[in-house]
Amino acid sequence: MKQKYDVTGMTCAACSSRVEKCVSKLRGIDSVSVNLLTNSMQVEYKDGALTENDIISCVEKAGYGASVQSAASNPRQKKTARPKKNVAKEQAKRMKKRLIASFIFWIPLFYVCMGHMLGAPLPRFLTGHHNAVTFALLQLCLVLPIMYINRNFFEKGFTALFHGAPNMDSLVAMGSATAFIYSLAVTFVLSYALGSGNTELLAAYHMNLQYESAGTILTLITVGKYLEAKSKGKTSEALEKLMDLAPKTAVVIRDGGEEIIPVEDVVVGDIVAVKPGMSIPVDGTVIEGSTSVDRSAITGESIPVEKNAGDSVIGATINKTGFVKIRATKVGEDTAFAQIIRLVEDASATKAPIAKMADKIAGVFVPAVIGIAVLTFAVWAAVIKVPFVSALERAITILVISCPCALGLATPLAIMVGTGKGAENGILIKSGEALEQAHNINTVVLDKTGTITQGKPVVTDIITSMDADEFISLARAMESRSEHPLASAVTEYAKGKGISYAEPDSFTAVPGKGIKAEIGGDGYLAGNGKFIAENGIDTAPVAEYIDRLADEGKTPLIFSKNGAVIGIVAAADTVKPTSKRAIDKMRSMGIEVIMLTGDNEHTANGIAKGLNLSKVIADVLPRDKEKVVSSLQGEGKTVAMVGDGINDAPALVRADVGIAIGAGTDVAVESADVVLMKSDLLDVPNAISLSKAVIKNIKQNLFWAFFYNCLGIPLAAGVLLPFGIELTPSFGAFAMSFSSLFVCTNALRLRFFKVEKNTAETNSGSAAGEVSFTKIDEIPRSKIPVDKKAENEYNTIMDIDGMMCDHCVRAVTNAIKSVDGVTNVVVSLADNRAVFTADESRIDSIVRAIKDEDYEVTKVTRV
Repeated sequence: MKQKYDVTGMTCAACSSRVEKCVSKLRGIDSVSVNLLTNSMQVEYKDGALTENDIISCVEKAGYGASVQSAASNPRQKKTARPKKNVAKEQAKRMKKRLIASFIFWIPLFYVCMGHMLGAPLPRFLTGHHNAVTFALLQLCLVLPIMYINRNFFEKGFTALFHGAPNMDSLVAMGSATAFIYSLAVTFVLSYALGSGNTELLAAYHMNLQYESAGTILTLITVGKYLEAKSKGKTSEALEKLMDLAPKTAVVIRDGGEEIIPVEDVVVGDIVAVKPGMSIPVDGTVIEGSTSVDRSAITGESIPVEKNAGDSVIGATINKTGFVKIRATKVGEDTAFAQIIRLVEDASATKAPIAKMADKIAGVFVPAVIGIAVLTFAVWAAVIKVPFVSALERAITILVISCPCALGLATPLAIMVGTGKGAENGILIKSGEALEQAHNINTVVLDKTGTITQGKPVVTDIITSMDADEFISLARAMESRSEHPLASAVTEYAKGKGISYAEPDSFTAVPGKGIKAEIGGDGYLAGNGKFIAENGIDTAPVAEYIDRLADEGKTPLIFSKNGAVIGIVAAADTVKPTSKRAIDKMRSMGIEVIMLTGDNEHTANGIAKGLNLSKVIADVLPRDKEKVVSSLQGEGKTVAMVGDGINDAPALVRADVGIAIGAGTDVAVESADVVLMKSDLLDVPNAISLSKAVIKNIKQNLFWAFFYNCLGIPLAAGVLLPFGIELTPSFGAFAMSFSSLFVCTNALRLRFFKVEKNTAETNSGSAAGEVSFTKIDEIPRSKIPVDKKAENEYNTIMDIDGMMCDHCVRAVTNAIKSVDGVTNVVVSLADNRAVFTADESRIDSIVRAIKDEDYEVTKVTRV
């Protein structure tokens, strides 16, 4: 069972590490992931082994608060994804108020304590040893409000310390409290010295107050916390932009009238009216009207997509031009939009494996810092024997300069910005682990259909003896009533060209073969070679075109009029416009690109021609694709499988990173780690490049976090004091704030990551690009003559059984020609005959050659 919790009270990596460690010790827990950035926790545990209260109680015992993230179960109460409160921005607002209030008291405090060092005058009642107590009491009065305003540090810090899990707040609280308590003690000493007239004691302690350090530590740390919260608030801007698209109301048609209702009250089956400019409130199917839909914010597509009756639409996209009515198929949390939000939020809440090292260090970091501070104080005070206040300053500086925040923020900040940037461009990354693994990919396996290719046939070639537009008009008329995919290709092409047509007078579909139609008193046929031949029409005059198209992996559709061939339309599942550019991009990144398909080798090679693929693996059944991926992994390769997420599911699961392309509205493909909303292969190298950028950013953040602490702690301990370099507690507080701010700012640089986009998107016409048009001479009606022989034309006729298509004709022709001494070979599918010239001694060899191709010679006639 998986459950998400909100966790309160965490302020640094030590906190999240403490919560994670405590919950993971519970019996029945499978995995725990605590995210400092989102203040959330994901827990997986065995059903029945634990209750939600057990987990909440465990978190509370660790010194923090927890509550279950609830979700409605009633479909009518399932809320559409709404913008959640940005915790970091809310925190920044509170911090700003605290900061302003702190500065109101800190500025005069700083002036009183440090002004005279800068040459600024002090009032007479604060100067001289005889005013030392007044001097101390005024600082006390100024620092107490600062401590109260920032009491949060003490409440959380000491609570965590008493629970045996000190955190960043503990370090700040201990440093500030130590400076305050020491100064308070000095104030009493000054009061005693003044009362007893001990001027030497007054002179010794007059300038040994540390109230300014206590106030400055709290104020500067609050400055850092404010800037950190402000930066963290910007990390989820991409996700917030998506959330802001969620419409709040919907226009529903009920009882014959339009009614505006909250979008969460829409139920499956409702008819929703959407006017131009409105946001589509739910997932559904267009039942009336046509329009263009702007899906750029969801999928990253720059060009609106045309939608007509029967087409599906995604909620939270924008209706641009026409009025449409939509039947709701998914509402609330079931919509594609809600699932996108959930996927991105889940990814932001997960940890990348690279974060484990930082988590382990964070778990012991704060106790180690406290130990180092105590040891430093003891060495300076007892061994080196410097004044007590100097030794104390060294210990306080160590406490406040150490920064576990940078360690805790290094990974989640970069992951949240990275996943948000991906979502902004239609790349949904499900987890931090997938995001990290993607940067190691060195082999990409691509499914062919729907991944490299369009996934549906489109017109590629037109060959005719007629005027092109006239021929296409006839073809569209003949195919207008057919539901075959090839017929759809013809009608879509004609529609894209704006070519009109006349309705056929009669129409008959012959399943698996073709169609018959009558238009204007003329009889028309359209279909494969076998169907045309069965109707007594000779295709020999266009055989060379049919053979060439077949060799190119295209399907020829032959059209005839009144018993004569009038043209050919070829269709094929063509390569997407950006596939070649995507493959070239991956190859330039040093990635091996393999095409994996169930098609035969001949067709696969036809598609792969010119694609610069590393390898083509054909004749692979869906169940065997997983074995191919496993075999590649066995060679030590890090493999990404790119497929449609359904028949490729086993391979997607087996791969190191499974990438589902062509997801459309099915964004929650369970078997994939990454979902590409645009169905654009170019987003595969984009996803890999984004992963590389995020991991590079994380490494930079971790390096800075480790480098800062490794450098700052020794300097604070005074290792360079013999060279005159000394760090004060105030400087330590400033450095600590800067460290966290640096990590936040560096992570925000990922917002400027640029993806490579498809600059030639198209939504109408033929997706194959330019269609090849060939004008040929009048195609003659002819059959092979068998009743008389022209001089030197042929001397043998063979009746052949088993020929069914133009491929059969080609196979028989090649078999006859393979025998030496044979000339003038013509094979007719219409007559099931072959005629040629050959010596009688060659006849047996010719019969055997034909039989080897699995055809039967039933009669041989010598003429």
